[in-house]
Amino acid sequence: MQFWKYILDNQQQILSLTWEHFQLVGLSLLVAIAIGVPLGIFLTTNEELAESVLQVANIIMTIPSIALFGLMMPILSLINQGIGFLPAIIALVVYSQLPIIRNTYIAIKNVNPHIRDAAVGIGMTRWQRLLKVEIPNALPVMLAGIRTAVVLNIGIGAIAAFVGAGGLGVLINQGIARTHPYMILAGALFISILALIADSLLGLLQKRFTPVNLRDE
Repeated sequence: MQFWKYILDNQQQILSLTWEHFQLVGLSLLVAIAIGVPLGIFLTTNEELAESVLQVANIIMTIPSIALFGLMMPILSLINQGIGFLPAIIALVVYSQLPIIRNTYIAIKNVNPHIRDAAVGIGMTRWQRLLKVEIPNALPVMLAGIRTAVVLNIGIGAIAAFVGAGGLGVLINQGIARTHPYMILAGALFISILALIADSLLGLLQKRFTPVNLRDE
């Protein structure tokens, strides 16, 4: 079949673009977690602020990704970074915030109050309760948010090729420009494979941190 022959003939390029895509999503995820998880935890202490932040995150999610890249280009061009890796990373971090913040906030808020009261009863400080009780109990739901963000960003990362950030979107972009269906299919296929692998691995991690009595048999 011609499609598989195309993949075999261009495997080095495809693997290189897959690695670029992985780096793009991986770095943006680390930054997004470093911002979203602490913010989600902080919002549990301020209901009004939480509502406002989640509304803003919801609004951002409605902005088409190509439009967000377009908005950032003139701003970042002021520091000669209008195209390339930086705008792609910023966009992916922004799009990751809603699932990460929301799941972190909901998970911490929904920790069993009896468990929290027991921690207070044995004299734990606020930080001790957070680190030893609340986060461990909230971790499965928090990981679900991270899992959603990863799969979302793998897909959105394909648009990053349009601003010169590389990744598997290059195949789709060039395939459209050249009217080359095999390039488009190869890009879409490997993006899907990358998303399935990431989702499966994070699903296993999520299950690992889910209490035995709450797991689906």
